[in-house]
Amino acid sequence: MVEKFELAPGFHISRIIKGGWQLSQGHSADATEDPIESMFAFADKGITTFDCADIYTGVEELIGKFLRARKQRLGYNDDVQVLTKFVPDYDALATITKSHVEKIIDRSLRRLGKERLDMVQFSWWSYDVDRYIETAQWLHEIQQAGKINLLSGTNFNTHATKQMVSAGILLTTLQIQYSLLDNRPENSLAGLCSENNIHFLCYGTVAGGFLSEKWLGVIEPKPPFENRSLIKYKLMIDEFGGWELFQSLLNLLKSIADKHRASITNVASRYILDRKQVAAVIIGAKTSAHLEENLRIFEFALDDADTKEIEKVIKQRKGPSGDVFDIERIKEGPHGSIMRYNLNQQATD
Repeated sequence: MVEKFELAPGFHISRIIKGGWQLSQGHSADATEDPIESMFAFADKGITTFDCADIYTGVEELIGKFLRARKQRLGYNDDVQVLTKFVPDYDALATITKSHVEKIIDRSLRRLGKERLDMVQFSWWSYDVDRYIETAQWLHEIQQAGKINLLSGTNFNTHATKQMVSAGILLTTLQIQYSLLDNRPENSLAGLCSENNIHFLCYGTVAGGFLSEKWLGVIEPKPPFENRSLIKYKLMIDEFGGWELFQSLLNLLKSIADKHRASITNVASRYILDRKQVAAVIIGAKTSAHLEENLRIFEFALDDADTKEIEKVIKQRKGPSGDVFDIERIKEGPHGSIMRYNLNQQATD
């Protein structure tokens, strides 16, 4: 039932990707399910693509254990795709070297137990440190040496993406925030990516759980919030137009969900899957508890009436304005101040 998408000849991903951030140390202490068995549950249902990063503490190692266990249990693991990231620390941007880049790539290879990484998604914290083209070229050289299959980007805006393309860096995808609340990819990035065969892997599609029945009819929450994810996406609701407009959107999504015997989350995800250049959405999950519900995304289609009604509401938005991840790059701003900029260990453990 799970839809697949061919990113490159012979390289297919599931259009739902299991996110790994929620499994990182500090976020998974209260997990009620063995993370390895959870990965088996997702893969067995057809969600065979897993997203992680070098800065998601412990997650590359967990996925490496899963791959070994799957090979031992089933005799194969080549049906699973692992998309990791290279995220150099903010404080290291000015002094980064090719040797440092290669050490981090080698570390990911060891953690995952692979001879070649399926995909590396490159991220860069600040355009003020103008070395991301140089660093991307080093990654390209490492790719040509056989350590990386596909090279991609994370959170780059239109200008930076165009610079990399012009420099000859072939990006397969961009991982970006894209949801009913955040349409910044549509401003200019989608057009550029269409011209260059770059597809989107979308996080934040359900706004950290805000786009769900849980928040329908609920009084606007006030800080302090339980975690950074809630802070992040409540800020996005504020940018979108505030709690009242958000509740109008939830009410409409609920009526559409009922029509299709689905959930608000399903409808929000399906809408983004149908957008231009979108290859997949990333669903964060510590366990497989909501796996069957997530699979409902592939059991219905939004019709023209659904889409028109949704667009009537989201056209009332106030923002967010600008390009992808630009407001998040302002360290002193509300979106940037909740970021953690120096999570990548300098050692090559």
